[in-house]
Amino acid sequence: MARQNKIRIIGIDPGLRRTGWGVIESDGVRLGYIASGCIASCADEPLSWRLREIYEGLLEVISTFKPNEAGVEETFVNTNARATLKLGQARGMALLAPAIKGLTVGEYPPNLVKKSVVGAGHADKRQIQAMIGFLLPKASFDNADEADALAIAICHANHRTSLGLRAMAVDR
Repeated sequence: MARQNKIRIIGIDPGLRRTGWGVIESDGVRLGYIASGCIASCADEPLSWRLREIYEGLLEVISTFKPNEAGVEETFVNTNARATLKLGQARGMALLAPAIKGLTVGEYPPNLVKKSVVGAGHADKRQIQAMIGFLLPKASFDNADEADALAIAICHANHRTSLGLRAMAVDR
């Protein structure tokens, strides 16, 4: 059986304070770590400027690492409607940036991301970080937002075929 072409995927963990991103490559069997980081927005700035920081930061990451597809975590709805609304606006930037760059975007609920990486839908942050270290031994991440973004990228790699996406060769 012939191996699939490598596909480069960016996972995005949207947040207004910190938006995590992680880039991996997948050939259908193996995963490889490319890069990860966080885009921070200044809490003292107006919301519109914070959203702009997230959007422009993601455009820069996408331009630098040239992923073929993106995975974005769906919004977790909590009891604070105002916080949920702001998170939804940050998520809008996380969806818009890859779409503007022509990437297909898959959206995944938090429990599916956790189940795809850890095997349990209610895994905690430490379990996710440990499994990212196991699945991507070359990964270097400083915080949970980066680990979560890498988990989203892995989830996308595992579920992209169910979305009807075809593998595209990575020109690197």
